[in-house]
Amino acid sequence: MAPWSRAAVALACALACVGVHAQWVVGQVAPLSGKGGPQGRAYAQGMRLHFDQINKAGGIQGQPVQLVVMDDGGHSEETVARTRELLAKSNPVVLAGYMGNSNVAGLLSSGMLEKERISLVGYQGNNAQVARAASIFSTRAGLQDEMAKIASHLAIVGITRLALVVEERDDLEAVTQLVQQAVTPANAKLVAQVTLKSGRSTATQAVEQLQKTKPGPQAILLVASSPATAAFVEAYRMDSGTAQIYANSDSDIEQLTTRLPPEFMSGLSIAQVVPSPYRVSMRLNKEFRDAVSAYPKAADIPVSYAMMEGYVNAKVVSEALRRAQSPSREKVTASLRNFSAHDLGGYWVTFKPESQFGSRYVDLSIVSASGRISQ
Repeated sequence: MAPWSRAAVALACALACVGVHAQWVVGQVAPLSGKGGPQGRAYAQGMRLHFDQINKAGGIQGQPVQLVVMDDGGHSEETVARTRELLAKSNPVVLAGYMGNSNVAGLLSSGMLEKERISLVGYQGNNAQVARAASIFSTRAGLQDEMAKIASHLAIVGITRLALVVEERDDLEAVTQLVQQAVTPANAKLVAQVTLKSGRSTATQAVEQLQKTKPGPQAILLVASSPATAAFVEAYRMDSGTAQIYANSDSDIEQLTTRLPPEFMSGLSIAQVVPSPYRVSMRLNKEFRDAVSAYPKAADIPVSYAMMEGYVNAKVVSEALRRAQSPSREKVTASLRNFSAHDLGGYWVTFKPESQFGSRYVDLSIVSASGRISQ
C-alpha cells in the first residue's frame, strides 16, 4: 500500500473511531487520496480539531460529536457511492466538508439529499446549480464575492482591463455571466475570455490566445483547480506574460507552492474565504492556533487554509447542532434554515432564505518574491 494510502486509511479510521457512542454523527466524503488528498486531509483535520474541543468540553447536550470520513479519491461517482455507504452504516444527522464542483453537483443530482432528508454544510466549490440547492449550505463566500473583491482591489490602482480564464466545466456560461456581473460595479471590463482544458498543452494554447488579445489585459482572473492553476501559471510565466494573476479560492496556495518555483509564484494573488491560519488577527485565529498546538500529532498534517476552513465549518456545524437540540436530520436542517447571525470570533455566518452563502468574508493573499504568503 502506498504511503499516502496508508495515511488516508489511518486518518479515516482515527476520525471514525472518535466517540463511537455519539448521537451527533457528522459525515464527510472527501478526497483523502489522489490529487486533492492534501486539501481533503487538511479539511478533515480542521473539523476534527474543533469537534475534539467540543467533546473535551462535554459535547453537545451531553453527547459527543463523531466525525466519520470516507475517501472518494476526488472522483464524483465515488462521492455518491461513498455517501450512500456512509448514510447506511453511520446514520449521520448532517453531512459536511465535501469538495469539488462535479462531486457536489453529482451528489445533488443523485437526489440522495432529498430522499434521506439530510443537509450538507460546507463544501469547496462554486457550481451554479449547487449554489441554488435548498439542502446545501455554504459556510464560505461565493465566487461572485471573490471576483468583486479582486475587481474592486484592482480598480483602486487603476486596473480595469481584465481577462477571465476558466477551467472547463459544465456551467461555464453561468460562471462567465457571474464574473461579468461581479466586476461591472468596479467599472472593469473583460477584454478576453479563455477556457482552460485539462493538459499542459492546452494551458499553452490558452496563454497564446491571451497574448494575442489587443489591447492586452492588465490582470487575469483565474477560476480553476490547483493543478490547472499551476499549469497555467507555469505556461504564462514561461511565455513572459506580464499581467497580474488573481486566482479564486479553488486554487490552494499551499499546493501551488509545492508545484511551482518561487519565481513563478511571486506576485500571484489568491482570494481567501477564511482568515489566515498563519497569524492571529482575531479571536477565531487564536482559537484555531490553540487547537493546533493542543493536538498531540499537530505536525502530521501541515497547517493550511484548507485546515482553517475545516475548522470554521465545524464551528458552524456545532452551532447548528446546538440549535437543533436533538439529533434529528429534520431539526438540524430547520436550525440551518433559521441560522441567524453568528459570530465565530470575527467571522460572521448567516443563512437567509434567499441565499445559501453564509459568509461574505474575502481577503487576498499575495506571494512575495521570497515565497512568503502575505495579506
